Amino acid sequence: MAGQKLSLSVVDQSPVRQGCTAGEALWESVELAAAVEKLGYQRYWVAEHHNLPNFAGTSPEILIGQLAARTRRIRVGSGGVMLSHYSALKVAENFRVLSAMYPGRIDLGIGRAPGSDPLTAAALAYPGRAREVSQFPRQVTDLMAYLSGGPPEGHPFAGVRSGPGPDAGVPQIWLLGSRVESAYLAAQLGLPFSYAHFFGSGVEDGPDIVEGYRKHFQPSSGQALTSPLVNVTVHVLCAETEAEARRLAASRDLARLNSRLGRANGIPPVEEALAFPLSGGEKLYMQQQRRGCIDGDPQQVRQELQNIAQQYQTQDLGIVTICHGFRERVRSYELVAAACGIVGGS
Repeated sequence: MAGQKLSLSVVDQSPVRQGCTAGEALWESVELAAAVEKLGYQRYWVAEHHNLPNFAGTSPEILIGQLAARTRRIRVGSGGVMLSHYSALKVAENFRVLSAMYPGRIDLGIGRAPGSDPLTAAALAYPGRAREVSQFPRQVTDLMAYLSGGPPEGHPFAGVRSGPGPDAGVPQIWLLGSRVESAYLAAQLGLPFSYAHFFGSGVEDGPDIVEGYRKHFQPSSGQALTSPLVNVTVHVLCAETEAEARRLAASRDLARLNSRLGRANGIPPVEEALAFPLSGGEKLYMQQQRRGCIDGDPQQVRQELQNIAQQYQTQDLGIVTICHGFRERVRSYELVAAACGIVGGS
């Protein structure tokens, strides 16, 4: 893989900056999508979170429509829809509507994590009960069936077809995750797999998890995927100098700590983050989390991305960038694109 050109994409959690509204965060996602399309990024995926003040992206299927309407070529999709909260039929119909309106441009990334705390997960299911994780494989196979003609004979809902019509088109399905279970389910079903290196926990096992996906991959006629397809998503913050990148990253680091401690209130300004009094344990946590991030100048970031590509044996990388300043966030994507030699269009 050495010397091969990277293919870069964006995963956007729609971060809410302190002093700004959730609406502003969502419109910044739209603006960023238009900017990275011009830079040559291949995909733009938006996340799903609930009851988390740092992130505004609660409904990716709604935001995707806005993104697709304001871009021309870049693929847009979910990174991802937390399928355990929903009906497989309804998710299929949401994304077939999007595919009908923007054919050949819609990705449906699905995850099994709740994207929330247990109480919020229960609220999303109420008055029913939150689904057990053991039901997730069945939900995925049902979703695939609804996207490819309907459940087979003998299924409780055989004969049900997903709208809006037979000519609506279908999205590209991806299975997202950071654990062996998700990787092996993707392999068993013949789906592309996106590994969440940016989660920051257990990443030392990431290359083995991805290799296990490749080893156990079984082609699926319903997905037209004959060989494994891997994407790896990482945290990146790039600036003109390493010192500036690390300074900007202080906002992200404190926001992650605050979220972990239940005191999240948006992405703080850099000056506040740098001046914030931290205990020894808090400093250690932030140092540990930072080890999973790529922060530096363009040459450093390019080299680290190439290292990740080599570790996972894929040139398909997604980038999550979080900092307080929106201009600095856009600039980071600009610098990465230039350093990695990706080329956009008008």
